[in-house]
Amino acid sequence: MADLFHNAAEPEPSSSEIQHLFVDEAGTPTLFHESGKPIADTYGCSRFFILGKLEVENPPALAAALTELRQKMLADPLFAGTESFKPERKKTAVAFHAKDDLPEVRFRVFDLLRGFGGQLRFYAVVCDKLRLTETESARRAKEPGYRFNENSVYDCLMRELFGKFHRLADRYEINVARRGNSTRNEAIKAAIALAEQDFERKFDFRRSQPEARKVTVLQSKEAPCLQAVDYFLWALQRFYEVKWDPKTRKKSLDPSSGLVIREDRFLKAMWPQVGEVHDLHFGPPHGTFFTVRQPLLLEARFPPLKQKKRKPRV
Repeated sequence: MADLFHNAAEPEPSSSEIQHLFVDEAGTPTLFHESGKPIADTYGCSRFFILGKLEVENPPALAAALTELRQKMLADPLFAGTESFKPERKKTAVAFHAKDDLPEVRFRVFDLLRGFGGQLRFYAVVCDKLRLTETESARRAKEPGYRFNENSVYDCLMRELFGKFHRLADRYEINVARRGNSTRNEAIKAAIALAEQDFERKFDFRRSQPEARKVTVLQSKEAPCLQAVDYFLWALQRFYEVKWDPKTRKKSLDPSSGLVIREDRFLKAMWPQVGEVHDLHFGPPHGTFFTVRQPLLLEARFPPLKQKKRKPRV
């Protein structure tokens, strides 16, 4: 996976003395079933794994706004009795999570986030797990004793995300959403430290000393700003992933089926606040950088499949 660590994007100007970053993921890094069978892009397993970071200019202001919005909804009869607002369900009643939230809730959260404008800046790296499966399967065939560890995908994307020439600061407060029951604090810190080494090697200067970076791993319910990056990631995931029919457990690339194939409206709405999306496995060997000057559009990323010409009946 060494070919992931390349950066062709242009540097961005420096910003504040302290940069507050919030990191979360969308999809899972899972490639194989416990039996060894490849399962990426099957029902229940995503095709893409995405890691994103949100730069927040004023975390207390954003946290207060999100908390106030959720409290108002909890007191609103419109949401009373709905499943996600039942305290015992530990969903929207506890924290915003785009996957679990009602459409009406999503609209209000997106509206709130858009209102912060340039105070929020989102970056992401996108990994196509089908491409990774090919690489990993080849390695397994070549090295019988080799065992794939899905944490390696997460750590590689973390290293890729933080190894870029994004906006600089004197100090970095990095808050990372906890994955499952394990914090993996040391592994995450190690991945970010390696990203700093990558940065210094590529750009020939040191961005910061280790003591200038504070990394905290915590649950999303403990940090409303992590709930904000979850919404940006959900918008990006809706763009990339094809929806599956829960009845047939199949997906269709035929729009006439009535299924929503991919949705770009959420990403379009948030795009003014996106700094960069690096699609690691699309286009050139080291991927494609989508920015304000080169927006991420459905017709460019997922062009329509060419219809096979039917032979005329004789």
